[in-house]
Amino acid sequence: MILDGILWVLLGAYTLAAFGLMIYGLNTYVLLFLFGRSVKETRARQKKQEADFLKKVAEVGDDAWPMVTTQLPLYNEFNVARRIIEAVAKLDYPKGKHQIQVVDDSTDDTRGVVDGVVEELQKQGVWIEVCRRENRVGYKAGALKEAMDSAKGEFYAIFDSDFIPEADFLKKTLPLFRDEKTGLVQARWGHINAENSALTRAQSVGIDGHFVVEQVARAENDLFLNFNGTAGVWRKETIIDGGGWHADTLTEDLDLSYRCQLKGWKLEYAIDVVVLAELPETYSAFKTQQFRWAKGSVQTAKKLLGTVFRSSVSPLAKMQAAFHMLHYVAHLLMFTLALLALPLSAILPQFSGITGTAFLVIPLIVATFGPSILYLVSQRYLYPDKWMNRILWLPGMVTIGFGICISNTRAVLEAIIGVKSGFVRTPKKGEVAEKSYRPKRDWIPYLEILAGFYCCATMVSFVMQGVPGGLVFFFFYAVGFFVTGFRSLSEQRASA
Repeated sequence: MILDGILWVLLGAYTLAAFGLMIYGLNTYVLLFLFGRSVKETRARQKKQEADFLKKVAEVGDDAWPMVTTQLPLYNEFNVARRIIEAVAKLDYPKGKHQIQVVDDSTDDTRGVVDGVVEELQKQGVWIEVCRRENRVGYKAGALKEAMDSAKGEFYAIFDSDFIPEADFLKKTLPLFRDEKTGLVQARWGHINAENSALTRAQSVGIDGHFVVEQVARAENDLFLNFNGTAGVWRKETIIDGGGWHADTLTEDLDLSYRCQLKGWKLEYAIDVVVLAELPETYSAFKTQQFRWAKGSVQTAKKLLGTVFRSSVSPLAKMQAAFHMLHYVAHLLMFTLALLALPLSAILPQFSGITGTAFLVIPLIVATFGPSILYLVSQRYLYPDKWMNRILWLPGMVTIGFGICISNTRAVLEAIIGVKSGFVRTPKKGEVAEKSYRPKRDWIPYLEILAGFYCCATMVSFVMQGVPGGLVFFFFYAVGFFVTGFRSLSEQRASA
């Protein structure tokens, strides 16, 4: 009796997880539809806005351009601090209308690099200053909030340390503030090191999917859009009206974006304005980044999703907000399936053969196929001449996605139960990694390796029970866990 009850609980948990992943997979078709009907019109409108604004500049001169403050939040970024500061100093904008704030919370040798390059630029006549605090209260959000006191601009451009804006960035984004209720223009992320490894290739495909399909679909269909923390320009009034920067979640950018839109502000997405950035090149750094995004987005959902549901936005906007903020819950569901597939396939004989294949495997097919099409569309859109080569990276992206699901599950659970943690920045390599930032040592890699062996046992069980259809998916699970676990462990040991 007790054993039967346990089996029914396991079956129920697996069913809920499988159904949840299917819903996530099916929602990608909604986003693809919204993208397809919006992208051409969006590009045409934005090109017209830029042309109209430049015509105005030709008529009235530089007075047409507003005052802008560019903020560079830094924390121990020795390898890339000089690069981003010098890149921003080269932005093509009228002299006297562009203030640069290096918002530096660094506690290591980065401070010396910052002071040196800022002094050089000041001697060249660049309007640039360093903003420092006596503590790191509020982390990035706290630093940006304090820097606003001395910011002179009507608009704030924000770049993280691993980004490299082109000289025309401001002149391409500011014309896209189409009216007084447009509060943000977010640019697309590009990649300077996508070809460096299998890990960076996989990441580039995933990021392209978000920035091509998802962001266009949200921005142009009255859905909630998010500032991605960097490579965007805020209207100062929007930040103030939305309540300012808050530090009670690890995704202060997502939090502020939703609060501002709930106040009636419109956020714009500039698909053709690209800012190159450095992708994490180690598994430890990648997992650190993903952990912060996963935990922070669920924290933001706990904080704001109820307000979104009580607001007057459309039912579609409410539904997509839930998918948006709870996106990383999919990793919890993936890990749940990985845990439960073995006992269900081994213990319940009625789930052998065709029935077992349908129950254990079809949800994984649906959950994987939809997002894969989304990524394929993004590659076809961005790389019309070489997209077929780039989609060969999709299996690597799927593998890495399985591999990090344990770390992200931990992030999601910590957010749900309210475990607090500090803002851990993603280490940057730069062109030459002069300084090595050690990854945090933890026990997750050992669990990932153990999970790899567990998934191998699941594959054996599938064969014995006549469910061969599950072998492909759990092969990806096993490889993902092994690669992520062993690489993370080797990185930790190498830095010891």
